[in-house]
Amino acid sequence: MNTHRFYGTGTALVTPYLADGSIDFTSLAKLIEFQISGGVEYLVVCGSTGESATMTVEEDISVIRFAIEKVNKRIPVVAGTGSNDTKSAAQYHKTAQTLGAAASLSVSPYYNKPTPRGMIAHFKTIADASDLPIIIYNVPGRTGLSMPVDVQLQLAEECPTIIATKEASGNLDQMMEIIRSAPAGFAVLAGDDSLALPLIACGGLGVISVISNYAPSQFSDLVRAALAGDFVKARGLQYNLLELMKLNFIESNPIPAKAALAMMGLIQEHLRLPLVPIGEANKAKLRAGLVEAGILP
Repeated sequence: MNTHRFYGTGTALVTPYLADGSIDFTSLAKLIEFQISGGVEYLVVCGSTGESATMTVEEDISVIRFAIEKVNKRIPVVAGTGSNDTKSAAQYHKTAQTLGAAASLSVSPYYNKPTPRGMIAHFKTIADASDLPIIIYNVPGRTGLSMPVDVQLQLAEECPTIIATKEASGNLDQMMEIIRSAPAGFAVLAGDDSLALPLIACGGLGVISVISNYAPSQFSDLVRAALAGDFVKARGLQYNLLELMKLNFIESNPIPAKAALAMMGLIQEHLRLPLVPIGEANKAKLRAGLVEAGILP
């Protein structure tokens, strides 16, 4: 059994809201218990799926603190702390440690489009701010720029607290290059649910997932089967959930995930502008997918 702390399924948790736009902590508590009972290995709060881009610093802190207290050390809680401003990202990273997070998830700088040297300086500054473990996050679809393999490997080699990468580039070749050359103890985690199975077959250690918001048991079973080498079971679960994995991005994430959770009665379907609830035609497709996968009756 691998002893890496972030091994298996981590749910990139949505942030539930009330109709007035405030955080719905009652639903957040229910969602956390649903995740733990569903068997996920850890939670990631205030990431992209958590709509952190439209949350204030105070709201971020309140959600991170609430999640850590509610989980009460049953599983690790990772705090999304990324920013395109290095000084802010370093401060958020320090705050996450103060709150008791198990690690921080720090996205590569968006909008600025830094050079590779700028990316390295950014993450080294964050790492110098605290000894809290860091999962770097490469998601070019949101940042406009992919972190090259050599940048990620240099950070893994030179910064002992950078212990994993969430790879959402969609590029399996890139992920395999990192796995092949990474130092011992550095994990490559899928950032796309549909790629978790092939990535694990190539040596990845798991996934930070969207679909596990509403299918924690089914998806974490898939990931554990793959990690155990039971690819017959893992493939069966993969193809049962594949349509939903695609439907999660029929509109911008987390719009479909929140719609699915609302259909299940776990949260209210509220988002913050500029995100709006899922369109009716796509909602019907999503509901059909949930029924087909056995998640809704």
